[in-house]
Amino acid sequence: MKRLLICLITAVHACHAYGQTPLFIPAALTGTTFNLNVQSGTTSFFPGYNTPTYGVNGSLLAPTLIFNQGDSIHINVTNSLPVTTTMHWHGLHVPAMYDGGPEQVISPGTTWQPVFKMINDAGTYWYHPHGLGKTDLQVSKGIAGMIIVKDPVEAALNLPRTYGVDDFPVIVQTKAFDMLRQIAIATEDDTLLMVNGTVDPYLDAPAQVVRLRILNGSSMRSYMFGFSGNLPFKLIANDGGLLDTSTTLTRIRLSPGERIEVLLDLTGKAGQTIYFKNYGSELPAGIYGAAVAGTGAATIPFYNLNHLNGSDYNVMKLNVVAPTASPVTSIPATLATLSPWSVSSVDTTRTFKFDPKIADSTTFAMGPFNINDTQFDMGLINVVTYINNTEIWTLINNTMIAHPFHIHDVFFYILDINGVPPPVFERGKKDVVLVMPGDTVRFITKFEDYADELTPYMYHCHLLHHEDDGMMGQFVVMPDKTMVKPVSKEADILLYPNPSNDKLTVTSNSTINTLSISNLFGQTLFTQQYHSPKVEVDIADLPAGVYFIRINNTDVQKFVKQ
Repeated sequence: MKRLLICLITAVHACHAYGQTPLFIPAALTGTTFNLNVQSGTTSFFPGYNTPTYGVNGSLLAPTLIFNQGDSIHINVTNSLPVTTTMHWHGLHVPAMYDGGPEQVISPGTTWQPVFKMINDAGTYWYHPHGLGKTDLQVSKGIAGMIIVKDPVEAALNLPRTYGVDDFPVIVQTKAFDMLRQIAIATEDDTLLMVNGTVDPYLDAPAQVVRLRILNGSSMRSYMFGFSGNLPFKLIANDGGLLDTSTTLTRIRLSPGERIEVLLDLTGKAGQTIYFKNYGSELPAGIYGAAVAGTGAATIPFYNLNHLNGSDYNVMKLNVVAPTASPVTSIPATLATLSPWSVSSVDTTRTFKFDPKIADSTTFAMGPFNINDTQFDMGLINVVTYINNTEIWTLINNTMIAHPFHIHDVFFYILDINGVPPPVFERGKKDVVLVMPGDTVRFITKFEDYADELTPYMYHCHLLHHEDDGMMGQFVVMPDKTMVKPVSKEADILLYPNPSNDKLTVTSNSTINTLSISNLFGQTLFTQQYHSPKVEVDIADLPAGVYFIRINNTDVQKFVKQ
């Protein structure tokens, strides 16, 4: 019944002429202090229905944040939802305690106040919730916004940069709905396509060079983007900012979490209509969004019933209108200077294998999936690295579906895919790479600027259903190689009861030397020295909330538990 109803809804939209609704352009916030209110509301995706949604400073999506490199940024994130949330600054290089991963929980009615210096290069980034097991639900319900960073290098180039006039945010998403027109997750029925939350959108674009900042904000779907008539465009930036040179393309693949900036020359095309399209028929098998998601015998049930899979369709209509008073009419060939790290400077190499948690013909495409035979565990530090370490990470996909792998904190350069240098659209600074079934991808990165032996960053698959199901790990960046490492086995230390109201008991297989308790803002509220493998802590005076327990023991290890 659910699938039939969704197909009928899709058919109704297909009967309409495409491009009936002006593209919503999220408000742009500038300055150094930003007030963000995460709230609930309703949005009308279907005539006569109000769908419950989440948004930031509104009912759906979030304002675009514009940062200047070098500024000290202060953000007040107030949670007005009835449930906990988090806020991750995807692609930004910030201290671990302000990264907004599962550890930085924002309880209902509270305000989280991250403060950091903007040291990213000019580029397009985004922000979204990253709560444990809640990312897909909260992003699908609407919490996603774009971040634009500006710097002197970008400012010196003759590029379109007037927000909403010749420089446009383009957040592409598909969503699934149940029979009550409520947003559904973990389903293959993501048949409603939208841009910036707008269904059937059109954009009035001036007849000059325009800049499209394209974000794949979908939970699962990848796209093969292009324009009608194979109109060429210039790729000038991807995840981490500007490329060294602009490149002419007619197609580009974008997986969830990835961003690109393209320049489209509409000079002399006033009065014409151009369509921004997805050429899904050109996606290779194994990618969610292709005609076949799995490979071999591995399939996703009911996947073939989704009419978007493997299809070519319009994403947005562009009505070319008169140029602005001061149009950009040329495209620079040279952009930014990139400085990849040398392989000869590598300190450490690591390998990460993707496998199904349980191996059978369905789970090889459906999951849940592991990374290095391990599911995500808040009490487990999977990787320990050190400040200024240069590393090569090798990603091996042993599953039958492609996984967009994302690492927090740092960007990377792809060295090779199956031993071959990456295609041009995957060169430059990246933070997401799509690893195809059976492929091996190597990238090089460096852990610079920020170290915190107690607070981890994440790495994970950016198919949000996979992430929520445990395809994620965490790493800490140690300030000094002489420092002790976090404990790697949670079973070595027991903490109970959890949750607790008054007293907490902690036992260890070795002597506990120091125990401390801190809140979500990194403030230490309790510290005590002990010399016993079992201790009892009085927590009756602590207000209700989420806390972190940090323990040093005689095995010269550290343990962190939420």
